[in-house]
Amino acid sequence: MAEAREKFVAWVGAQILPHEGDVRRWLSRAGWKRDEIDDIVQDAYCRIAALVSIDHIQNGRAYLFQTIRSVVTDKLRQARVISIARPTELALLNVLDHEPSAERIVASRLELRRVQAVIQALPERCRTIFMLRRVDGLSQREIARRLGVTENVVEAQAARGLRLILSALTEDDGGKEAASRTQSDVKGSSRQRD
Repeated sequence: MAEAREKFVAWVGAQILPHEGDVRRWLSRAGWKRDEIDDIVQDAYCRIAALVSIDHIQNGRAYLFQTIRSVVTDKLRQARVISIARPTELALLNVLDHEPSAERIVASRLELRRVQAVIQALPERCRTIFMLRRVDGLSQREIARRLGVTENVVEAQAARGLRLILSALTEDDGGKEAASRTQSDVKGSSRQRD
């Protein structure tokens, strides 16, 4: 029990306390009085202290700001008379956390892997031209010079690559199956063109 409490205190010291100044400055800029700020911060610390576990918290700063937002929301709901400015301030609380949620990070990583798989499934020349054009930002002329092909070939292959990627990504089946189909579709279409 004492070890868990020490871990909790160390976590608060490292992940929460360093951001208290930011919270207090934000609340002050939002028009809260010093005594109100003290109450809000104290309520937030009480809520954090009541946590059974901190293992689910990925980002202490984001958690603190979310807790502050909840405290402010509760205070505004409990107040019988609300200043006209306060509901506006509540809307501003939505922009406190600039970091994406864990779900958004995971979804973005999965989508990136899916795009990478689809790009890797392109035929070699198409993939090379697409990467040089879209990722490295080279001009068609520069790519044509580097690869020893005409600008028309570069234009056609870049457009083909983009079309195949967009087609694979709009399918509902999922990344691996779409990438596999794109690979077989690309092989089939390159046999027809060659």
